[in-house]
Amino acid sequence: MRHTVKASMIGLLVLMFCGTSSWSFAQAYPSRPIKIVIPFPPGNTTDIMTRLIAPKLQERLGQAIIVENRAGASGTIGMDYVAKSKPDGYTIVASQGGNMVVLPHTSKTIPYNALNDFTSIALSTYNYQVITANNQVPFKTLGQMIDWAKANPGLLTVGSNGEGGFPHLVFEHFAKTAGITFTHVPYKGTAGIITDMIGGQVMASVDGVSGPAPHVRSGAIRLLAISNKSRVSEWPGIPTVSETVPGWTSNGWFAYSGPAGMPKDIVQKLNAEINRAMNSPEIVEQLKSYGLEVVSESPEYFEKILKEDYGRYGKLVKDISYIPH
Repeated sequence: MRHTVKASMIGLLVLMFCGTSSWSFAQAYPSRPIKIVIPFPPGNTTDIMTRLIAPKLQERLGQAIIVENRAGASGTIGMDYVAKSKPDGYTIVASQGGNMVVLPHTSKTIPYNALNDFTSIALSTYNYQVITANNQVPFKTLGQMIDWAKANPGLLTVGSNGEGGFPHLVFEHFAKTAGITFTHVPYKGTAGIITDMIGGQVMASVDGVSGPAPHVRSGAIRLLAISNKSRVSEWPGIPTVSETVPGWTSNGWFAYSGPAGMPKDIVQKLNAEINRAMNSPEIVEQLKSYGLEVVSESPEYFEKILKEDYGRYGKLVKDISYIPH
């Protein structure tokens, strides 16, 4: 009888210990530094945004937030690195529409499946694109650029952050709508585009507003138009593209994704803390100055937008007869 009672007590203690250990383990995340991969060089919108919220995430989560740039191949190198990482919440990526819903349709060699190889964590911001030009070009407005390009077929050089990326596709669609041709010049990131624009090696560029903004304000380059539906308070004197090309608009998004198969509780925790950091009043104002509108939604909302845009941009690629490279 004593042996039976003793065995029962031991069994109960083991169950209690295991249950407590499991509970403690589940509550322990994060127990070490979290790496957020930026699939572009420093200065890109995702890089700026992530470095703004990293200190707040670190404070709330109690672990170091390591922001690591892994640039190359229009962002696919960094994206693929995260897709192949452990789905434990310690390696995530600052993703964007270009990597997730455009490149799968414009690149033959993309090494990941955007719909199956990632976990949707948080859709962080919406943004608009800007068309800029260097100060030596023979046009000062978007309308003048269109006229010049029509008079000089193929001679307009336009830089973007990579062949087949979101900004490139945006300009391809714009060019087709406006009835012009151009020569695309791909770069690894915004910094290289700006350097060559200032130096006169490339005439114009299409990009998110955050990278070019300081150089527009300094007068080093000229902002011709924004792709938003309406003018924005940050650039009240700058027209929308649709004021010159009626009906044409284009907006993108930035987000955070992890490898496929992440535990739901970790996803929910990261979603809550990313949303909290993004909604800090000072962060909202800074991001607004970069042309970013903060979004605070669930992982399921991000998943819905991802799937909808994947289908929409697939159709757009076919409509403009873009040939995948």
